[in-house]
Amino acid sequence: MRILASLCLILGLIVPGEPASAQSLEDMAGQMVMVGFRGSSPDAAGVRAVREQIARGEIGGVTFLRINVDSLAAVSGINRSLIAARPWLPPFIALDQEGGQIERLTAAVGFDEIPSARAVAAQTPDRARAIYAGLAGDLARLGFNVNLGPVVDLDINPDNPIIARYERAYGTDPVQVTALASAFVEAHRGAGMATALKHFPGHGSSAADTHEGFVDVTGMWQPVELEPYRDMIDADLADMVMVAHLYNADVQGNDARQLPSSLSRTWIEGVLRDELGFAGVAISDDLEMGAIRSRFDLHDTVVVAVEAGMDVLLFSNTAAYDRALGSEIHQILVDEGRANPEFADRIAQSYGRILALKRKMGMIP
Repeated sequence: MRILASLCLILGLIVPGEPASAQSLEDMAGQMVMVGFRGSSPDAAGVRAVREQIARGEIGGVTFLRINVDSLAAVSGINRSLIAARPWLPPFIALDQEGGQIERLTAAVGFDEIPSARAVAAQTPDRARAIYAGLAGDLARLGFNVNLGPVVDLDINPDNPIIARYERAYGTDPVQVTALASAFVEAHRGAGMATALKHFPGHGSSAADTHEGFVDVTGMWQPVELEPYRDMIDADLADMVMVAHLYNADVQGNDARQLPSSLSRTWIEGVLRDELGFAGVAISDDLEMGAIRSRFDLHDTVVVAVEAGMDVLLFSNTAAYDRALGSEIHQILVDEGRANPEFADRIAQSYGRILALKRKMGMIP
């Protein structure tokens, strides 16, 4: 633990106001955990549970679902309470608010909905930018600091059951996709919010849905699907990159385990970091989707994801709701780190990236 603390001191990862133990393995591991929860008011049992986990340093973020939204006033109250739980190192408070059919906040509770990505692509660039600026401002005023978008998948397969079906892509042209996704990112940054490019390495060509089970894109996926990531990383417009659960034998030819990209070192360290030069936060798609849950238990999911290079482990906590899930994931990380110095070093690397993003966002000094 002394080595880890010294590393944090050298890298400037000390948080002003954070207790002296902040650079312990336990605290670093907690920043890697993002979970969903139940409850739609600050005093709900599920909200209290994640608030306590934040206060203890066991989780570093939460993600909202529609079940958490009863009213905009209650959402704002929840978010204030979560931030107050650990004000020197506030949690990521995330949601999927892409527009169209993919949104957590709706007109039913008085939120100003926006069009789908496909509909935005038909607008002028100035109009697209205005739409996203309005969205980002509304989210920030409610206390959110991460929007899990934009979708930069190319709309390659018109029969795609999860991208094309819900009009989530801006089109087939990577230049157009990059331009509109850049407007999304810049508008959110203007409101003090981080974003996550998704779904790396590209879900638009798939013929199946990773929510349901194993998805093999061998022979379907095209290298052009990396272009929006390459261009936006080069332009410093990638806060986070969300990694999907796709298997591709053309890229992972020696992968006997047929690991999904979210658990694949070939994709995360090899393509995303080494080839594309991404130095920011890699966040998983929901690790409770069928593509993961049908093949890996909780322990293996956590360990293999971290070994592959994942920084933030996102669990929606919907497959079998567990109020203590964040604590359980945290304990797996800590136990593995104590047993394996290389694993502890991976935790320290992720902590550094997460802290750098929170500092860039102004969440910490």
